Amino acid sequence: MNVEQALQRLLAGTGYRARKVGETAWRIERVAAPVPVVRDPADAPPDATLSPAPPPVPIIVTGTKQDRLLLDLPMAVSTVTMAPHHRADPASNTGTVMSEMEGLALTALGPGRNRMFVRGVSDSAFNGESQSTVAVVLDDSRVTYAAPDPDIRLVDVERVEVLKGPQGSLYGIGALGGIYHIVTRRPDLGDASLVASAGAMTTRSGTTGLSGSVTANLPLVHDAVAVRLVGYTTKEPGWIDTGARRNANSTRVTGARGGLGIDLGGDWRADFSGFAQWVESRDSRYVYEPRTLERPAQEAEPHDNDLRHIAARIARTTHNVDIVLSTGMTWHEVGDTLDATVGAEDFGVPDPLLLEDSRDYRVWDNEARISGHWDDYSWLVGMSHVQSRQKNIWDLTARSGVALVIDDDRRTTYDTALFGNVTVPLATGVSAEGGLRAFRSVTRETRLLSDGPVTRKRERNGMTPSLALSWQPSADQLLFVRYGSAFRQGGSDIGPDGQLETLKSDELATVEMGWRQQLGRRGSLDIGAWYSWWENLQSDLLEENGLIETANAGDATIYGWEVSASFDPHPTWRIEAGGNFTMAKLTDNTLGFEIGDRHLPAVPEYTFRASVRHDFPLGPANAWVRVRARYVGPSHLSFDPELDREMGNYFETGAEFHARTGNFELAVAADNLFGSKADLFSFGNTLRLREMEQFTPQRPRTISVALIGSF
Repeated sequence: MNVEQALQRLLAGTGYRARKVGETAWRIERVAAPVPVVRDPADAPPDATLSPAPPPVPIIVTGTKQDRLLLDLPMAVSTVTMAPHHRADPASNTGTVMSEMEGLALTALGPGRNRMFVRGVSDSAFNGESQSTVAVVLDDSRVTYAAPDPDIRLVDVERVEVLKGPQGSLYGIGALGGIYHIVTRRPDLGDASLVASAGAMTTRSGTTGLSGSVTANLPLVHDAVAVRLVGYTTKEPGWIDTGARRNANSTRVTGARGGLGIDLGGDWRADFSGFAQWVESRDSRYVYEPRTLERPAQEAEPHDNDLRHIAARIARTTHNVDIVLSTGMTWHEVGDTLDATVGAEDFGVPDPLLLEDSRDYRVWDNEARISGHWDDYSWLVGMSHVQSRQKNIWDLTARSGVALVIDDDRRTTYDTALFGNVTVPLATGVSAEGGLRAFRSVTRETRLLSDGPVTRKRERNGMTPSLALSWQPSADQLLFVRYGSAFRQGGSDIGPDGQLETLKSDELATVEMGWRQQLGRRGSLDIGAWYSWWENLQSDLLEENGLIETANAGDATIYGWEVSASFDPHPTWRIEAGGNFTMAKLTDNTLGFEIGDRHLPAVPEYTFRASVRHDFPLGPANAWVRVRARYVGPSHLSFDPELDREMGNYFETGAEFHARTGNFELAVAADNLFGSKADLFSFGNTLRLREMEQFTPQRPRTISVALIGSF
């Protein structure tokens, strides 16, 4: 069934109805006497008497390339809808999303440097040249292919959807772990609005920082043309002392986004957008002793991460058929500087000083798709072409200024595909869903070897299927089983003889089961379990000389379970909790050396989280408080026993207070309430890792205050 039919069935007999107010937006209204939509519990009048809560607003998922009601979707998906204060906060990022769901993990090098993993599909803790197992998608366009997470700030973002498990049938090559889908707020053609925020933060034993954001929506022709402009900046405090440089690791993030929406008539709409974000960190955040915030004097290790993106979308939405044409281009430059005074002696540069790691990424994503429904049948057909270019150059600079290029890797990938998905009803409440993607992938890679550049070309034709069976015994309950698969093109490695070696492509398949339940108007429950087979796992390994090369590590299996729940015991109280367990192990070792710990790197074995929120009147204001805690279990760094380090086993804690009156909201938050200095990540500098242990302590207790105005 389509979203409209599902909403009608879900709201039958409740006294409410669903009215479509946007391309993917629905408003829940009381039939007899429509009332204004309450966007946040804190917006209700403080002296209002409590009345029966309206039905929960249904969650609509668009990352599946169709508008799908979450309660009808037979696959593992977690969504985080951004609250108004989060949409105005430049500190809202991937870490914010990770703390509110199960199965999403990040390394902890710092903003713009982290690798992202979903449900244990982790190939390495190191940022090498292999394609990322999780793709970051901004609206309709893929913005990453082999880059680390760009840490896009979630200002004026409607929600984030994480599609868990291999998504080869929908997204193609490389989507082994899943999809991180950011859904921005498109221009509103009917209403003008302005949201502005100003904030400050301070970190114990660190510095202070300031932040601000502005979002403006302006209809140029009422109900026909509108622009939406977003700008934000934040300076995040530093807290690591390096010799005489105190609190050296501060970070500045600046971003801007603009959108133009045009109603073309005849159910057609065009959207054009541009986005840019600049991340500048003055220094790294690792230390050499556990539970400390200082390290001896060394060269500064700044990080620079610049992303620019433009996109266009033309879509026609009707009662039965939707057509979407989209294109997006991303330019992404990532630069890291490492202290090379220790560990770089083997390259033959006298008195080495700095190692510069410069990476340029280009992703061009094009897609045309058409989808529709007829009664309980639904279908999707599309074609796509993705072109990815990446350039990775490592330069070693001596104190004298002499520079040597020690690695130069350039890779271009073309992925062209036809894909489709169909849902067929089998019996009352029982449906089967199948997807298939037929692709052609061509990869051309040029590596600089000792005797000059060498080029290799890889071609692959194939298909990645998916299949699901679901049962809905009622409108608020879903049980499903699903099979999904994905493929990643093989890269290259410089072998012991100095020659280029071609790697095997890796493939991953998953069988999962899920149970999704809406607990009336008082909460929800989501339970899932999965088992994955991973063949010819490509892993980025740290070599003896401090460079990162890719190798086929062998075969792996991953299995686990997760549960998330929310419950409102009273209209003014809300409890949320979740947990997951992941067992990810290498079952067949082809690395050529003995492995001490076969667990896949950088993924915690288990996590647990819980939060409690209470709403209450405070004079003329509506106020609420929330406390939260999350425990991250054990993980480890590397397959290599000489480099392996234990990580994890720490708590994340936080509390927040909000008060809203009229057009203004005051937000006060505190993170790391007990000042923990636990080790988040046992890595920071590739050259020094074999010489000395490294630790990344938690950021000390940080308190932030913000004032938000909405007009």
